Amino acid sequence: MLDPQARSLLDFLASLGRPPIWDVPISVAREGSTLMNVRFAGPPQPIASVRDIEIPGPAGPIAARVYTPEGTAPFPLLAYFHGGGFTIGSIEGYDATLRALANASGCVIASIDYRLAPEHPFPAGLDDCYAATTWLAEHAASLDADPARLAVGGDSAGGNLATVVALLARDGSGPKIAFQLLVYPTTDGDRTRESYAKYGTGYLLTTELCAWFTQQYVSPAVADDVRHRPLNAASLAGLPPTHVLIAECDPLYDEALAYARALEAAGVPTTFAVYPGMIHGFFNYSGMLDQSRTAVADAGAILREALDPTKVRSGTNGSASPTQSPTR
Repeated sequence: MLDPQARSLLDFLASLGRPPIWDVPISVAREGSTLMNVRFAGPPQPIASVRDIEIPGPAGPIAARVYTPEGTAPFPLLAYFHGGGFTIGSIEGYDATLRALANASGCVIASIDYRLAPEHPFPAGLDDCYAATTWLAEHAASLDADPARLAVGGDSAGGNLATVVALLARDGSGPKIAFQLLVYPTTDGDRTRESYAKYGTGYLLTTELCAWFTQQYVSPAVADDVRHRPLNAASLAGLPPTHVLIAECDPLYDEALAYARALEAAGVPTTFAVYPGMIHGFFNYSGMLDQSRTAVADAGAILREALDPTKVRSGTNGSASPTQSPTR
């Protein structure tokens, strides 16, 4: 059942009469996405330090925003990749959320401004995220962070990018990643799943919009590449401990849950939490939704415990949050 606060938010958005994203220039869509995220995220929390940096990337410098909480260095380090269907989204639109998450987790968080489709289709954004994660591991000390406690995280498309970065690091010579925080990730884009039929219309993220995002990001020739559909990877064994955060009323519900189950089956320490009545995107809407604030606090506590230096060194840093039963 849809949460009453989520219902009010959806009603408000419907009252605006906004055109579909494909009917406006992509620059306008991106500006609107950022403005909505800033408005719905609420006022930004004070934090010890925020600074913008540039990271060397495969096609030029990658902008990043680094959040440092109060406390004593070295801090754990989270590379965070924003959502937006690989097409929209920005570090500015996630500023308030990541300030709150840095404060709650005690992590230095680097928010990565990866390249977006359609100007930069697959795998450009992924290449940026992997390059940025590698650089962060190599330069953690300059950020007052501990490279041994490096995590990756992201929401929606960013959750996809995070887990694919972890797969690439596992299979190549990339940095050792200690933890994954995946917020309603897209993991295979199978729009025949039940959750697309149930929540694919009227719950903010629609089946039609998911299809449009996919068309912007990947060509049919590479749509099944496991770097786009990590649920199809030959093996998920050896990935870092993971927590998956899921919204109940979300077309991505089934594939996010399927990924959590597949990680469990592969022997990866994995937990997940389903937030009842919540819609896709809610993690970034703390100014509008009580459960958003709860979810950010939960994620912070999970990161704090999982990246505790004693647990990371001993290899006992599985997620501390109890797994919840699916809501349907």
